[in-house]
Amino acid sequence: MTAAALAIHNLLYRYAEAIDAGQLEDAAALFRHARIVAGGNGTLDHAGLLALWRRIIVLYPCGTPRTRHLISNPIVEIDEAAGTATARSCYTVFQATEQLPLQVIASGRYLDSFARIDGEWCFTAREYRLDLAGDLSRHLQNYSAR
Repeated sequence: MTAAALAIHNLLYRYAEAIDAGQLEDAAALFRHARIVAGGNGTLDHAGLLALWRRIIVLYPCGTPRTRHLISNPIVEIDEAAGTATARSCYTVFQATEQLPLQVIASGRYLDSFARIDGEWCFTAREYRLDLAGDLSRHLQNYSAR
């Protein structure tokens, strides 16, 4: 794996790690150069994304959403000369709470764009696509199935 591919894979995984740890600010900071399309919420910058997460993600007394985001099947295409890249990946979200046994609550895709900015690979765009939804009621405030 090239250094660029490793850096991009690590960005995908750092996002999941931060969200699962309840570190919403750290997760949003990964998108400081990005525009994000998140469902019916329009296009957001990283501050708007953080505000959305603070409004909808349920955090438990332990400080986490009690989730595990697994990122799989990343297909990364890099243009080294231009310093840009894209990635398509799948996500699967598991959750367990006092009231909810461990189960899959969501599955979908991330469509991401990246650029090398000041020598560092950064997100420049993300589109969230929810393909399959389970019981999201203990993960997202006021969630109603579509």
